[in-house]
Amino acid sequence: MGSLSRDDVLHVAKLAKLTLTPNEITKFQEQLSKIVNYISQLSEVDTSNLEPTSQTAGLENVLRTDEVKSNGLSQEESLSGTDKTYNGYFVVDAVLDKES
Repeated sequence: MGSLSRDDVLHVAKLAKLTLTPNEITKFQEQLSKIVNYISQLSEVDTSNLEPTSQTAGLENVLRTDEVKSNGLSQEESLSGTDKTYNGYFVVDAVLDKES
């Protein structure tokens, strides 16, 4: 593949919401062209006999069973610190009003 055009660089910059100076455009045009050419070389490697893998270290997720270490507070204990309750719930000032 050939080198990227100035318009290609400006398109990528627009997608990334970047404002580039003329010097940066020239610099990135050269750098991005090298990257695209390298990726093109990688696509020529024959990987048809290779098994796909997501990682190569042989690590596995190690999970533990969830254990309840505390039952927490009962509803009565939770509500014991306030006088403002209704049907087993805390009563608080309204957060939203009808006009919002």
